Amino acid sequence: MNIYQIFTRLYGNSKHTNVPDGTYAENGCAKFNHFTAERLNRIRKYGFSHVWFTGVIEHATQTDYSAQGIAADHPWVVKGKAGSPYAIKDYFDVDPDLAESVPDRMAEFEALLQRVHAAGLKFVLDFVPNHVARQYASDAAPQGQRDLGADDDSEMAFSVRNNFYYCWGEPLHTDNFVAPTATGYPYLEMPAKATGNDLFNAWPGRNDWYETVKLNYGVDYVGGGARHFDPIPDTWKKMTDILLFWVKKGVDAFRCDMAEMVPVEFWHYAIAQVKQQAPAVQFIAEVYNPQEYRSYIAHGGFDFLYDKVGLYDTLRGVICRYASASAITQAWQATDDIREHMLYFLENHDEQRIASDFFCGDAAKALPGLVVAACIGKNPLMIYAGQELGERGMDAEGFSGKDGRTTIFDYWSPETLRKLATLPESLEEVKQSQLLNAEEQRLYEAYHTILRLRETSPALREGAFFDVMYVNYQSISGFDPNRHYAFLRKTTDEAILAVANFSDQDISVGVKLPAHAFDYLHLAEGTFAARDLVSGRKTDIVLTRDGETSVQVPANSAVLLSFCP
Repeated sequence: MNIYQIFTRLYGNSKHTNVPDGTYAENGCAKFNHFTAERLNRIRKYGFSHVWFTGVIEHATQTDYSAQGIAADHPWVVKGKAGSPYAIKDYFDVDPDLAESVPDRMAEFEALLQRVHAAGLKFVLDFVPNHVARQYASDAAPQGQRDLGADDDSEMAFSVRNNFYYCWGEPLHTDNFVAPTATGYPYLEMPAKATGNDLFNAWPGRNDWYETVKLNYGVDYVGGGARHFDPIPDTWKKMTDILLFWVKKGVDAFRCDMAEMVPVEFWHYAIAQVKQQAPAVQFIAEVYNPQEYRSYIAHGGFDFLYDKVGLYDTLRGVICRYASASAITQAWQATDDIREHMLYFLENHDEQRIASDFFCGDAAKALPGLVVAACIGKNPLMIYAGQELGERGMDAEGFSGKDGRTTIFDYWSPETLRKLATLPESLEEVKQSQLLNAEEQRLYEAYHTILRLRETSPALREGAFFDVMYVNYQSISGFDPNRHYAFLRKTTDEAILAVANFSDQDISVGVKLPAHAFDYLHLAEGTFAARDLVSGRKTDIVLTRDGETSVQVPANSAVLLSFCP
């Protein structure tokens, strides 16, 4: 499972005026219709199986669509001109920004969904269960579907029948997040609703999720955290209806935002309801608390969980030279019993770009980390669009600012995403097009190679894994456990000796292979003709129990020495 995260409004936006804090009219926006069959076929041939189109569902925005019958949002409770895709305004509609014809926006989305499936790809959609935009109001809900908050008793701070939490008797105070120079009529909310990041008072600040309101799943946070799940809370039913609405459209998977801010009991209920009707639909949880991982898999029913605080944080440390490569062993061991459920990544919209000044400043230095994330297990891998060209995320786009991330709040057109949207399908055609500079071409080819290997190499796709670091801490043949990482993968027909080099020097080292690896993997001793799947270079390797195998690895790179065992 290779997931490609695309921030939909930015990918391929051809209007590159890039006015900081610019409007839709000034900076433009990509469209559903821009994702043609040709573009989607290139994404599939590149090695992706799933595309996570981020920002599809209608969210709050400062762009006024009232002429098209969509209520305008108050600018005081919208972050950026374009708005955050995680401040959902109507769960049964799609973002009008993404439509060439706003009245036909749902038809354009459905046509995109069909093209995605025709290209052999799966469609991943955001599901944001914890919070919605402050002015949430659906004008596209199916007949008979009651709106979130429509039946709330706002005089009760908490009620299991309410969809929101209320700060009884207190208006929302905007002083802490609205600039003193703000113009126009003030935003009024009485009583104030609790803010999305579990802020249960009426005074959210600039660093709070002030543009959102917390949904009530039956947990009385202010009243000591009492849980009221019998009878089933109204919010559970409404949010499950939303999931089923998109499943019926043909969505294949949901990436569930801040999933652990919602009780696991809800997920147990909702995912079971969905899978009863559509067993193949998959659920990915954005989670950050390792203590809850197993509960969200075993009880909640999630297929996959973010591995951010484990492997991502570890690889970032190794790439940036403040952590030892040997820490990778502890990272995967911490989730070994659920490892196939862990989603590995080096970038996403929340994290800083690898090539940014805030990460390591050079996308090429992450290539050994990419090989490790992609090749140590059978679990899914995610790439964020632009990563494969070394997008730096160093623009000051507006609300987002120059923070090493590609904006999710502003209208913008990153050069790398414009390039990607125009690339031809094959690598040879990409070379001939000369659309990429030399460094971009190298990265693009490297990512393509690794993604395709995850699909074509039997050992990487389904092979057993053996970490050999524990016998290489005291190597006398140049192996440095702080900068080098080695492991084996094997099936009946293919074995791979992998060595990742996180240093700036080409290396020629001896990698010790323990006798236990030969027994565990049913490896034979001897001399084998091997081929490096990364570079294509051929070599002979000698394997002996408790002996060292000589390996050469370029700087900031890796080798995957494949041989017939």
